[in-house]
Amino acid sequence: MELVSALPVTILFVAVFALIQIPMTVAVGLRRAQTNVQFLDGGDGVLLQRMRAHGNFTETVPIALLAMAAAELAGAPYLLLWIGGCALLAGRLLHYATVVMTGFGIGRVIGMLLTLSSLVVFPGYVLLKTTGVSV
Repeated sequence: MELVSALPVTILFVAVFALIQIPMTVAVGLRRAQTNVQFLDGGDGVLLQRMRAHGNFTETVPIALLAMAAAELAGAPYLLLWIGGCALLAGRLLHYATVVMTGFGIGRVIGMLLTLSSLVVFPGYVLLKTTGVSV
């Protein structure tokens, strides 16, 4: 069965990011069960790191995917969509791993820069395309 969509690249990334979020959510829940902390972080550093890593993922990925969908609907070239989507994916994974393992580090910075690149490129393409500037 062939999937027909107006957004073939974006829907693939939506599925990937949705699956990636599952273990992040489970990691927070498992730590809550281990520490018996039901709300906030209870002063547990590991729980706080997992919560922030998961929270940052949840704060950035949805808007980036919406911007990607807008760019795809606006006619962005597939190469741009794939590069931006892969940058977002690499950025989120690198950021998450760094926050969970060490809290700080160059991986966190690179992860955010890769994430922000998608958050600039996709809406930038849409704005250029919809304002009549030739891209």
